[in-house]
Amino acid sequence: MKDSIRQRLEKLADRYEEVGRQLASPDIDGGSAEFRDLSVEYARLQPLAERLRAFRTLERDLAAARDMLEDEDSSMRALGAEEQDRLRAAMNAAEDGLHALLLPQDPNDERNIFLEIRAGTGGDEAALFAGDLFRMYARHAESKGFGVEILSESPGEHGGYKEIISRIVGRGAFSRLKFESGVHRVQRVPTTEAQGRIHTSTCTVAILPEFDQICDVAINPADLRVDTYRSSGAGGQHVNKTDSAVRITHLPTGIVVECQDERSQHKNRARAMSLLQARLLAAEQKKQQSAQARSRRLQVGTGDRSERIRTYNYPQGRVTDHRINLTLYKLPQIMSGELDELLDALAHEHQAQLLAEIEA
Repeated sequence: MKDSIRQRLEKLADRYEEVGRQLASPDIDGGSAEFRDLSVEYARLQPLAERLRAFRTLERDLAAARDMLEDEDSSMRALGAEEQDRLRAAMNAAEDGLHALLLPQDPNDERNIFLEIRAGTGGDEAALFAGDLFRMYARHAESKGFGVEILSESPGEHGGYKEIISRIVGRGAFSRLKFESGVHRVQRVPTTEAQGRIHTSTCTVAILPEFDQICDVAINPADLRVDTYRSSGAGGQHVNKTDSAVRITHLPTGIVVECQDERSQHKNRARAMSLLQARLLAAEQKKQQSAQARSRRLQVGTGDRSERIRTYNYPQGRVTDHRINLTLYKLPQIMSGELDELLDALAHEHQAQLLAEIEA
């Protein structure tokens, strides 16, 4: 473990002990605001202090195993070597756990998300790719126990989507997919290509956290134009007879959101307002974080679509994430929703960046 990280952990562990002494002091009022604040801080620091204590124990055990390597008895030396290997692996895992506790937490990590996919360059092939991407994310979400709801869709002329907006519901949905915002590129031979030439098409993906209520950003009702219309989606006779779909235009920014998933106009309006809030917040965060985002390979939370983040090459059966220079020859599995290896690598890289900032 690096000295700078060790010192930071030791300082936080010392603070944990200090807060414990303050809470035990007879001079503090158990019903006071100070007591409540100290209790919250104590609970927050407790996992870190306990893991650091366990890490120290592993260090002592490793030192003892190394001493065994100097023993005259060959069986003891063999036991020491075996213990050393086991303890090193345990220490690596413990160190990773301490690093995770040390990193700042994203307050949006546990939230549901809005997933927006739009066809870019490539015409019909881009729309088909947008459909492939949506199925990929939907299958991954379902494998994690998340719910998937389509809020609005604009089908492509020959399949897929010109645009599709969905809501993914489940604890930790944003944490899982927040690195997916950006331009996704596909290289493949379209079914209509008689010469067998490879075409390149793109789609943009945006991941926006859903907020519980509209309080994080001020939205003036006078700035909104609300239109209702009949849903064009599936739903039988009901959707053809009721103006239940809702489209909201935020006049100052020109942002337009719509929802036609629910049969209730009231529910569609509430869902559309939630999506509008998410987009307005994302736009504001993008402004605030633009300078920081330029210095990072992972543009976390900015929704920046100007940079190609990933290529899906069908002839070679590979997927390459350009931010971390990771190439996996598992295209069929990935398009089937098996994203764990890819998403875990992105999360690990992000943690490494945060840790480097802490060290600096």
